Amino acid sequence: MILRHQPVQSSGAAASCVLFDMDGTLLDSAAGVTASAAQALAAVGAPVPQEELLRLVGPPMLESFRERLDRDEVRSRLALKHYRRLYAEQGAQQSAPYAGIRELLEQLRFAGVPMAVATSKAEDQALLMARRFGLDHYFVRICGASDQDRRWTKADVIAELLDRLAAAAVDVSRPLMVGDRSFDVQGAAAHGIPAVFAGWGYGVAEEEAGDAFVASSPAAVLPAVLG
Repeated sequence: MILRHQPVQSSGAAASCVLFDMDGTLLDSAAGVTASAAQALAAVGAPVPQEELLRLVGPPMLESFRERLDRDEVRSRLALKHYRRLYAEQGAQQSAPYAGIRELLEQLRFAGVPMAVATSKAEDQALLMARRFGLDHYFVRICGASDQDRRWTKADVIAELLDRLAAAAVDVSRPLMVGDRSFDVQGAAAHGIPAVFAGWGYGVAEEEAGDAFVASSPAAVLPAVLG
């Protein structure tokens, strides 16, 4: 992958802007995501044990389906089509902002820190979810995955989001990523961006490797942002 932004050098100074993941960071959406994913996989003949479903929350869903379907691209994309329909019809209603998220966003807004969303969720769904819960007004931009634009990985999403923020005159010299999975940490690292690992989300301990800071709650993110 060719990066469109030079690596950012972290100096411990306050972040110039904050990029938030959505599922598992802003929203507790596991119930809707796992139910929709389970139905989508069953529709293509690949049921998944209940205890493994939580691993599907956070990473790009197409890649998760590829892993479950032995890299069968046709079945994986069919499963993704089923998933997006099911999630839009049912799963999106089974979500809620985590406790403390609104307070964190309000504090960052009061501090004058620009905020944005970088999610592996399809962008149209991410916009709908942010509006559904009244969070959209906190963010300068919301960027998600897009099949049409061939934007599938978290690194791809972050690259596009940085472009959009720069075009909106946001200072992207010292961005900070906040996310709950290794995909968030690694996607940010691809652009030289430090990450805060959201310990309240769906990630497990081994996914913390390489992050700049581990926050046990949304409130614990504030000092990492403000320096």
